[in-house]
Amino acid sequence: MLHRHPFLALLSLAYLAFIGLVTLTPGSDQPDYQGLAARVLARLERYPSLDPVSSRLSIERIEFLANIGLFVPLGVFLLILVGSRLWFVAMMAGVVLTSMIESVQKSIPGRVSDPRDVAANSIGMFVGVGVALVLTLPATMRRQRERAARREGR
Repeated sequence: MLHRHPFLALLSLAYLAFIGLVTLTPGSDQPDYQGLAARVLARLERYPSLDPVSSRLSIERIEFLANIGLFVPLGVFLLILVGSRLWFVAMMAGVVLTSMIESVQKSIPGRVSDPRDVAANSIGMFVGVGVALVLTLPATMRRQRERAARREGR
């Protein structure tokens, strides 16, 4: 698995380290994400054409969406590493990983563990796995046809 995709494995580990940096560092070392979310919301409110979007957004919803977005690439990486036949392993690994992150956050000063983060992170992983399944579908179908042809002895 990892030996077949060494670059992808290295990229996955680097992204996992980035997620660790974002989620597991003390709160005092973190950038002001709520301030960033408030600035994004204020910027969206400047454009009247975006009123249907900005009127439904809040700082909490922006943070929820950001958590989803943070974990989508990890879902893609995990599926490609384990293979499309083991898609459920990638999904379960995502749920376990995000649960572990939230458990560890309880002991980190300035961090708050929130079950909604587990949900958002898991949704991001599921979306990433789904995107990767769609992207790898042509190759998966081709491999299945090749296996069937070999079995028939062509």
